[in-house]
Amino acid sequence: MTRTAEKINALVREDGSFEEALESIRQTVDENGGEVEWADVRDDLTSGQWGRLIEKGVLVDGDEGFEIADREAFDSALDGDAEGAADLPEVDAEASKWSQWDKLAGLASVLFMVGYWFDSVRDSIGGVIDIALGPLAASMPFYTVILAVAMLTGLYSTLLQANLMDMERMGKYQERMKAMQDKRSDVQERKKEAEERGASEAELEKLDNELDKVQEEQMEAMADNLGMFKEQFRPMVWIMLFTIPLFLWMYWKIHATGDQVVTETVIMPIAGEVEWSDGIIGPLRAWIVWYFLCSMGFIQLLRKALNIDMSPATS
Repeated sequence: MTRTAEKINALVREDGSFEEALESIRQTVDENGGEVEWADVRDDLTSGQWGRLIEKGVLVDGDEGFEIADREAFDSALDGDAEGAADLPEVDAEASKWSQWDKLAGLASVLFMVGYWFDSVRDSIGGVIDIALGPLAASMPFYTVILAVAMLTGLYSTLLQANLMDMERMGKYQERMKAMQDKRSDVQERKKEAEERGASEAELEKLDNELDKVQEEQMEAMADNLGMFKEQFRPMVWIMLFTIPLFLWMYWKIHATGDQVVTETVIMPIAGEVEWSDGIIGPLRAWIVWYFLCSMGFIQLLRKALNIDMSPATS
């Protein structure tokens, strides 16, 4: 919002009658070719209001009288659009759409998730992954295997998020939503002040209409939330595509039968000596808890080392 619009809003908040005075000035300026003199509007505003407009710089010297310093900002503030959509950050919604490959990755991830409920699917995926990771599990303790898997998933998760999420666009989405919330709060505050000073029914009705308009704009802006959700979830489908098979392999390795099963135990803080399939935190098994601890720690170290900031960029 420009300085002229800020000054006009401040004057209207101080004295609701300023709105009618400003409207009179705008009408007179249009009729007189862009300028206004005190004699033209003395019946519609007080000398104090006239002086305040000049003092605040809303009206400035013209060729023969006074002219509006910033007509565009003047109109926007008077029409209640000073903080409207024109000042909101522009977001390219098309850029947030998923490509065909993103959709295929999401579909494949859903299909992999079926393995958590069907043993035949889990055994098939676990057997295929075991061709690559089986030798690793045979040559070292299983807690180091989980650590290695956590480091691998942490690495590609961080890289996928850094490359598939546009932090600048995410920041614009958040700025738009914040601007809409600030605009609504401003209108509600002005309405409250008007009610406290006993404003006229016409002024209150106008504020109600303005509030309704802001609420409609917020409802329309809900589409932005969908775009932001797409932006956030896009790297997740790729992360799940690569991570779910590894999870199914670890699950299959721990709960398998015969020579493939992991029989070793592990000593964990507080819980003591447990088997990998034992529940540690509610339904969470020991191997899942250990994986998440390793993964979260490694991801933080990796982001720090690569100087990757996952916070939305704001202007």
